[in-house]
Amino acid sequence: MTDTVVPPHNAPPGAVVGAGDIVEAAGHPVGGGVIKPGYDPRLTNEDLAPLGKQTWSSYNIFAFWMSDVHSVGGYVTAGSLFALGLASWQVLIALLVGISIVYFFCNLVAKPSQVAGVPYPVICRTVFGVLGANIPAIIRGLIAVAWYGIQTFLASAALDIVLIKLFPSLAPYAVVADYGFAGLSLLGWGSFLLLWVLQACVFWRGMESIRKFIDFCGPAVYVVMFMLCGYLIYKAGWGAIDLNLGGVTYTGWSSVPVMLGAIALVVSYFSGPMLNFGDFSRYGKSFEAVKKGNFLGLPVNFLVFSVLVVVTASLTLPVFGELITDPVETVARIDSTFAIVLGALTFAIATIGINIVANFISPAFDFSNVSPQRISWRAGGMIAAVGSVLITPWNLYNNPEVIHYTLETLGAFIGPLFGVLIADYYLIRKQKVVVDDLFTMDESGKYWYTKGYNKVAVIATVVGAVLAMIPVLLGGSVTGMHTAAQYSWFIGCGVGFAIYYLLGKRDALVAESVS
Repeated sequence: MTDTVVPPHNAPPGAVVGAGDIVEAAGHPVGGGVIKPGYDPRLTNEDLAPLGKQTWSSYNIFAFWMSDVHSVGGYVTAGSLFALGLASWQVLIALLVGISIVYFFCNLVAKPSQVAGVPYPVICRTVFGVLGANIPAIIRGLIAVAWYGIQTFLASAALDIVLIKLFPSLAPYAVVADYGFAGLSLLGWGSFLLLWVLQACVFWRGMESIRKFIDFCGPAVYVVMFMLCGYLIYKAGWGAIDLNLGGVTYTGWSSVPVMLGAIALVVSYFSGPMLNFGDFSRYGKSFEAVKKGNFLGLPVNFLVFSVLVVVTASLTLPVFGELITDPVETVARIDSTFAIVLGALTFAIATIGINIVANFISPAFDFSNVSPQRISWRAGGMIAAVGSVLITPWNLYNNPEVIHYTLETLGAFIGPLFGVLIADYYLIRKQKVVVDDLFTMDESGKYWYTKGYNKVAVIATVVGAVLAMIPVLLGGSVTGMHTAAQYSWFIGCGVGFAIYYLLGKRDALVAESVS
């Protein structure tokens, strides 16, 4: 439903502003899209249409990345880099190279969405076709649903610690064998559902509320991390700091493959949010603001956070007698109820932050793209939320083999999807997008291809994904494949990029859509 009102000052001529823009004046969350006359309703709603206003500053983008990094998963990932047997200077080089690659790629994928003002699944219409874009949207959406459930479960585990510390009588209800259902304890169910509802509430209020929430989450974790680090330094002394968590076991040329593996680990960790970063860059005031936010949030922030993590983790050995790489477990060892509650709640909130930005917003746009008339952004998000419960993520998390093959199989498509999108936008289309044609089913539209699908993009994605999956599937049985599996994202991305570029230049339909 739309009401014709005066469009915003930067809306295109003849635009019809969504009814949500009327609501915006009352301070309520809105989709914010400007629906022009002629946009096909089968491809359009307020959440997918080009934005009438782009208001995010470089700090908002910086805060987005802080929320993405400052989590239990980010803590463990950063700490694991310093436990690979490399010297600390080698780890720092690998870290900087890896995060610089992520920074470079994020800038590449950010530009088309920021310029056009549309989310990732819509910009995918340029390369996959107006209907074919549902292929990458569904793949990314399914991955996000699985991780959304797992991250919610991890946050609920932190909340369990707080509740048991405050109310020791609840401890028996945390035992699955005595009080459990579907593999989760009664207390675990309570914590999981509470966080599930809280996340849904933040999401339901719209992107402005989410922006404010992530503006708070990232800095809040830094405050607690510095306090935790200061406490451990006070207990152990400055001399106890050691940046080599696992000791140095690789030197000379033997360290090169390990460093390359560390670089691949960093890129793989960010591969999900990197692919659909357009969902957020579309809100940027300018591409320069997005790039500045990326620089502060990726190279600068990740380096500082990683050093802080390894210093904190190294101090757990002299203070607690063992190396602890889980921040929630670290704060649980402190002999102070207040410190435990503050620390665990902060990391729980941080996990909510990363969950919303990395795993809630993505499927919301992705599922809305499948059927814009029936599925709004909010409805898409709630589909993801319900799905995250149905997959019982605690069982996935506790069965590494299942989660490995399920998520790695889907994840093998992330590299090709990225490579295809970049090849199309920068090499085939020379950074030109006809925004109006993203929302038309007319066969004369540039992105109609063959019945709404671009077969070249589909072929490039499938071939890239299959080749990326080979080392993943054979990693445990064929010598050398386990090492190659670490580079599955790069394999898929490179193959998808090359095949699409070569076939796209020769294909008449792709050439016609560019002309």
